[in-house]
Amino acid sequence: MATTLLSRTLALLLLALLPWTPARAASLSQVASFGTNPGNLTMYAYRPDGLASGRPLVVLLHGCTQNAAGYFASSGWRKYADQWGFALVLAQTGSANNSASCFNWFQTGDTTRGQGEAASIRNMVAHAVAAFGSDPARVHVSGLSAGGAMAAVMLATYPDVFAAGSIGAGLAYRCATSLTQASSCQYGPTSRTPRQWGDLVRGAHPGHAGPYPRVAIWQGQSDYTVVPANGDQLRDQWTDVRGVSQTPTATRSLTGGTTLTVYGDDDVRLYEIAGMGHGLPVDPGSAADQCGATAAYFLDTICSAYHDARFFGLDGGAPPTPTPTPTPTVTPTVPGTCVRASNYAHTTAGRAHQSNGYTYANGSNDPMGLWNTFITHGLRQTGPDHWVLADGEC
Repeated sequence: MATTLLSRTLALLLLALLPWTPARAASLSQVASFGTNPGNLTMYAYRPDGLASGRPLVVLLHGCTQNAAGYFASSGWRKYADQWGFALVLAQTGSANNSASCFNWFQTGDTTRGQGEAASIRNMVAHAVAAFGSDPARVHVSGLSAGGAMAAVMLATYPDVFAAGSIGAGLAYRCATSLTQASSCQYGPTSRTPRQWGDLVRGAHPGHAGPYPRVAIWQGQSDYTVVPANGDQLRDQWTDVRGVSQTPTATRSLTGGTTLTVYGDDDVRLYEIAGMGHGLPVDPGSAADQCGATAAYFLDTICSAYHDARFFGLDGGAPPTPTPTPTPTVTPTVPGTCVRASNYAHTTAGRAHQSNGYTYANGSNDPMGLWNTFITHGLRQTGPDHWVLADGEC
């Protein structure tokens, strides 16, 4: 008896000396019930440990032959959900809906507000907002291929739900309304004007009177499954819906052979990736702007999740409050001057301007993210009242 008691005492002491680990770490979990499910989809969710209420929500939609778990593992979104604090919802379809496990982005019964798969995804959002306390004003959607086309469906049918979205290797809303038309859209351009493309979106929710979501478009220039013309058509559709010109306001070169073209006041972004085939851009690594893992249809070029999360405004901070703040010293505007400061300081010093809570460099209109005191950038002057992003220089 004495020996047994001594053994138990020693075991308890050893346990007390071991480093403590949480009983449960956040993981991707299936949600058994989320409301009515006319589209016969499965809901998965990821909520980082300790996530407070009032945080954003991002809906992710996988491509054909993929599933929620694989998309969660390789897309890179988990890194930024943990780092910047937001929840993820992943909708999953299967062979019962489509033989290749594609979302039915071309079937009117699944792409109409209040019906089919679109309604199921909407109900997932409503469930997450209620269960996680997510901010209903900061809900976003992103997807790849058929999931990218379905992201366009959600932006068109529920513009009152989504603040912004990202479409990877996807297609314009209602480019197709049958399987035969779907193949035509994937492999060749469709002859419509920007106004005609925009009318398709406006017709998805005729009673909508508010702003339409901002949109980022990702397109590989060597994609032979969803040809690059689809990126241009998405650009035409969403610039028209947002009411901005198809003439770019800014163009930048990024890593991985990527060209970013910006339209309007950062209303629409088009990322064109030289030499990339069909897939979602990822960039495995530990740097701040690296993410994801390479796999089938996850291609090592650039971390799209990082750029999308920043485009959505998920990278922390909020617009400055009206509390008086000392006016920063204005840097002399000498050509070649390079200044690193917060977005707020840049605007008050006359190097940048803000619109709808976002910051843009004067002259070049290079997008700089949220207008606040937390995000910092380097700006270099190249002419009178003309500044360009120069993060690697100053």
